[in-house]
Amino acid sequence: MRLLLIFLLLTVTGSVNAQQKNAEIDTSYLFLKKQPESPIIEKETSPKPTIRSLAIPLALIVYGTISQTSEDLKEFDTGIKTEIREKKFHTSIDNYLQYAPGLAVFGLNAAGIKSKHNFRDRTLTYLLANFMMGVTVQSIKAITKVRRPDGFGSNAFPSGHTATAFTGAEFLRQEYNDVSPWYGIAGYTVATATGILRMYNNKHWLRDVVAGAGFGILSTQIAYWLEPKIAKVIFHKKAPFHFDPANF
Repeated sequence: MRLLLIFLLLTVTGSVNAQQKNAEIDTSYLFLKKQPESPIIEKETSPKPTIRSLAIPLALIVYGTISQTSEDLKEFDTGIKTEIREKKFHTSIDNYLQYAPGLAVFGLNAAGIKSKHNFRDRTLTYLLANFMMGVTVQSIKAITKVRRPDGFGSNAFPSGHTATAFTGAEFLRQEYNDVSPWYGIAGYTVATATGILRMYNNKHWLRDVVAGAGFGILSTQIAYWLEPKIAKVIFHKKAPFHFDPANF
């Protein structure tokens, strides 16, 4: 169990720290943010996926995928399951905890702690991230048909609960990292706890949880890149043509 906790701690710490620089915004953004009349300019500062930011979620996904066929990694997962099941622990809190990081963004805004983007943009981003994550995860579940550790169900890989939690955790980090990095750390901690509880409840292998975390983080990063383009099409249409005799 000690090895499991170290592995998950390194996963979360590395994810938050390695992406910290990507969330840094220059002073020009802070100046523009004070000008509500320039929403389009603000969108240009939305973080875009980089090699550094994509490396961690892709590494998690690759690990989870390789673990499906690697006998050594499967044996490692089996050892973790055996150690965990000795605790005879079960809870349903993970069914609700998975939504906590994402909903925290809207709760903090309601409490007066402003996030990076306005309500419309952050809501569109969150919905887009969850849509991409949900479609991806459910499609892979249907294709791989991996049996759950408890023997009930063939939709273990990847963990949907964990993916949802890490989608929200990255969303929280992106929106509040400029306020304090502790918001992101808290979100990732809750997301990691969700993944651990999925294993304690004997619903997922470690490989399912690790891959789920990767898909969640990746979906949110892509959503932040796509959202300005989608919002521009939906909310920033060109003004309708008005006939002016002076132009003829």
